Amino acid sequence: MEVLDPQPPPVTPTGKKPWGMEMNTFLLLLHLSQLAGFILPYAGLVLPLVMWLTNKDDFPEVDRHGKMIVNWMISLTIYLIGAAILTLLLIGLPLLIILGLLALIFPIIGGVNASNGILWHYPLSIEFLK
Repeated sequence: MEVLDPQPPPVTPTGKKPWGMEMNTFLLLLHLSQLAGFILPYAGLVLPLVMWLTNKDDFPEVDRHGKMIVNWMISLTIYLIGAAILTLLLIGLPLLIILGLLALIFPIIGGVNASNGILWHYPLSIEFLK
């Protein structure tokens, strides 16, 4: 069985790189930037958006990953609001804990896959942006 070497990540014809980084490194950081919200309030929302919006027109791969991340962030926000309302019925607290864990785990899985050149579809993510 023949083993093929992975191809280098695509760049624009001018050789331009997003923020001066290799594509897979940028995509890894794009996914992991969601975790900044655990350190600074709202940084996990703002940083991925800035990274995506400043590079989506020049790099189709960044646009694909960015849309996936934005879809997940919107979906997570909807789920968090629903779980917060359900805390009145005492079932929302376990849901909030589970959603917090998913908000930590999913960006890590997405980042690892992105560093390997794979677009990972976040489970439970509603597709708002196509």
